[in-house]
Amino acid sequence: MLHKGAVPHQSNPSTAAFLAAPPQKNVMKRAPFTLVEIMIVVAIIGLLAAIAIPSFLNARNTSRKNACINNLRQIDSAQQQVLLAPGSESVTAAQVQAYLKQTALFCPAGTGAMALYDLAAIPPVCPITVAGHVLP
Repeated sequence: MLHKGAVPHQSNPSTAAFLAAPPQKNVMKRAPFTLVEIMIVVAIIGLLAAIAIPSFLNARNTSRKNACINNLRQIDSAQQQVLLAPGSESVTAAQVQAYLKQTALFCPAGTGAMALYDLAAIPPVCPITVAGHVLP
């Protein structure tokens, strides 16, 4: 063990040369990625996307279906309130609209005016023909 300021023993030339040589930086050169490695990474990302995208689409469709059923429940509840009022024998869209918070209810799975609910239809039905958009 060398102490500060001590001179290395000269009997071993390799030790003297090692201690006298300036320290070299331990730098490793990395080779660039090969085309095969890049293709494997792209394939893995594609596989993960192929697995995940159908799940996201299914979750979105389920959410739309649940929102439509909740809208149908609100309309049904408003229709029942109209029918419970004294002197009411039939239901009109204007009467039902008075009991609804939103001005226009539409099915989230549809687009435009085709997705607006008929507020006077008893029981309320979804304006677009999608499986599962019915009151339970």
